Amino acid sequence: MTGKLIHLFIPCLLLSAAYAFLPPLHHHTRQPPSRPHASSSTEASTNELYLTEEQLTFTKAYLNEHHQTDVLLPFIRAFTEIGAKSKQKNMWMANSYAILNANITDVTSDAILIDVNIREGGKDTKESVAVQLDACPMDTRNYNDLPQIDQMCLDGTLPIDNFVRRIIRLCNIVKAYQATGKMIQMGVQLGGAGVGKLNNNMYLNQVPHNRFVRDYFYDMAADAALDAAVLCSEKKISNRMKMTVMFPEMNPQMDSYRIGTLLELARSIAMRLAEQNLRVRVCVQGSMGVGIFTGVPKQLNGVRTLLERMDWGSEPGEPNEGMVGDLINFGHVGKEHVVNEVPAIGDGAVATKQDDVFLILCPQNMVGLESSIIGPLSEMVDAAGDRPVILINPDLTDKISSQGQQSIRGRQQRLDFEKSFETIFQFQNIYFSGTSYFPILGSVVKLGPTQPWVAHQRRDIADDGGEVYLPVYSSETKPDSEILMGTFER
Repeated sequence: MTGKLIHLFIPCLLLSAAYAFLPPLHHHTRQPPSRPHASSSTEASTNELYLTEEQLTFTKAYLNEHHQTDVLLPFIRAFTEIGAKSKQKNMWMANSYAILNANITDVTSDAILIDVNIREGGKDTKESVAVQLDACPMDTRNYNDLPQIDQMCLDGTLPIDNFVRRIIRLCNIVKAYQATGKMIQMGVQLGGAGVGKLNNNMYLNQVPHNRFVRDYFYDMAADAALDAAVLCSEKKISNRMKMTVMFPEMNPQMDSYRIGTLLELARSIAMRLAEQNLRVRVCVQGSMGVGIFTGVPKQLNGVRTLLERMDWGSEPGEPNEGMVGDLINFGHVGKEHVVNEVPAIGDGAVATKQDDVFLILCPQNMVGLESSIIGPLSEMVDAAGDRPVILINPDLTDKISSQGQQSIRGRQQRLDFEKSFETIFQFQNIYFSGTSYFPILGSVVKLGPTQPWVAHQRRDIADDGGEVYLPVYSSETKPDSEILMGTFER
């Protein structure tokens, strides 16, 4: 049984562009949800059989055969008493206590059970240990601890995805960075919900993009915004959120930038929220500056007018009849554009309903103290209270001027304000170093507020078979650039 599984799946788990993602296994005992919800309970805590028999058999065979040196042995050294004992004994006499190999015997919802073969003084022995899936390193001098995964991120996940997420944390602790991408691939192959998986054959090097590619990103971003709004209403995440959607048509630094793609993205997100009877205000910063230096960023020139004139399908007889002006409204950045509920008082009075979610498109600073967006944006966020404020492709970094206005005064407060926004969605391409943005090397993504960060390497499949984005690294925090590039194959 083990031999057949290895023969079937190992080519997929090696970073080979020819095999990439094979169709996942389907198990009749569990069906992955189309989109995890925060309100669901954790399956791992309610199922006696943490993994299915097929998943467990393959996981043991794959890790035992292919991840001895980079994963299992470091796990023993970092998370068990055997590792501490080995360090102590070898301090007095080198190689007097050797950990020969380690083999997984079982995986439960709490731990990985491992048999360890040890050689001490010429005598071989075997010990059985348990590496807790939420373990902290015993050897804190050689291994830095990482925070536990927020339970909110594990709620509603399939057991295989739960296991993969937790073992990736352990891999990052022992610096087995390249193994984290293999774990993401393993979760996809073994019937997971597709955490960290991107569509094949997007061909983002080709501009303009195919319509299905744009819709793919619109749907992912809209799903993430809705999930974030739900989590915010449940007080599980902050109401300060940001989305970075930076494929070539959305990147203003490239000549492929298309303003229509930004508008369509905003429309998709606003519509998805409005379909849940949430009142959405889509905001674009207005003119800033003083005197002849008044203006708006080039990226946002005319966006407010185009937003109001584009086809929302809300005219009489159209699918979204009456949505614009009722559930969807427009505004600028500032506290005066935050609408609160006002009850109807007196005869003929009409009640005003408050905005539920604020979408702010590409807020950014311009040169000069009077052209900083931080002031009006922070006032707007304060006026919104605990309602979700979602920034789409923000650029809140200081714009250096000759007077040093934005580089000195109040800099720390501006940095703190920028950091207060949590990423709920990100897709950003990685390019080869140099002046050209093509070809695309890969991407860094976070596909939802409870999803992990995953880095992908773009690979061309042989004989013009298309392209695939292969996971090469994953973590709970935004990947460090040095670690990230170390996981890419040259």
